[in-house]
Amino acid sequence: MTHHDLDETPHHLWTTTHEPRLEIASGDTVSFAVEDAVNGRYDDVPTGGAMPLSDPARPAYPLAGPILVAGAQPGDVLEVEILEAAGTKGFGWTSMVPGEGLLGDDFAEPYLYRWEIDGDHTDMGDVARVPIRPFFGVVGVCPDTVDPLPVMPPGHFGGNLDCRDLVVGSSVFLPVQVDGARLALGDPHAAQGDGEVCVSAIEWAARGTVRVRLHQGRRIPGPRFRTPGPLRAGIEDAGYYATTGIAPSLMDAAKDAVRAMIDHLGHTYGLEPRDAYVLCSVAVDLKISEVVDAPNWVVSAYLPLSVMR
Repeated sequence: MTHHDLDETPHHLWTTTHEPRLEIASGDTVSFAVEDAVNGRYDDVPTGGAMPLSDPARPAYPLAGPILVAGAQPGDVLEVEILEAAGTKGFGWTSMVPGEGLLGDDFAEPYLYRWEIDGDHTDMGDVARVPIRPFFGVVGVCPDTVDPLPVMPPGHFGGNLDCRDLVVGSSVFLPVQVDGARLALGDPHAAQGDGEVCVSAIEWAARGTVRVRLHQGRRIPGPRFRTPGPLRAGIEDAGYYATTGIAPSLMDAAKDAVRAMIDHLGHTYGLEPRDAYVLCSVAVDLKISEVVDAPNWVVSAYLPLSVMR
């Protein structure tokens, strides 16, 4: 087994025409660094400040890779074990854009919240203290395409999964789509709630290390993952306050649950709606409570009381 340091030249699209940055063997480890989802364009934006327009010179979603895995071919499974995920800057951000996200029609103005990160936590004023749980939102192998595809949305190949539990100690299992697998990683997050409801988590730049194993002849239909121990030890210990949405559509039920949580955060803690929405995206977990009592389904939004001050 060999350790590799990946150069920091990113790519930004899924396509088999990208020149591989590295070739490794099963069992090898790889260290890399990657910018945030907007490639550092928001580094100097304060809370409530104007967000710079997209810049062709700094395209969004920089990815580390592609990494070729010797012997990998369609019909195999790539296991990516997360060994390290740590920020390289002392801040992150969460933004919302009208028309995007779960409640994209509820907010008419764009908004960015800047988080100053101090060790293992970051604060929203004197209202909430959010624990840092770093992970990479994008873990994927390349789909079988020459025509370039954007990083979003995810697919059977993995990609922009945005799964908040892919922290250090977790392993992601991906069905190989093309020879060599062409693994890529990016979109680092400092913290996120299940749902990432306003489109962004606490986005930041980070470094990481992964161990890659090839399981030959093991076909799976889509991404799977394994986590270590309790999902969020220390965060769940104080219990939860939950709001519910009940509707004939799971999406509508999710929207109603988050709207109710925004109302609760405003009434109980004095948060403005946009800050409450941001907090929902980085700390509140959406859960499907039931899907058996037709015609209505129940989605609940869980706020861990340990984050409230």
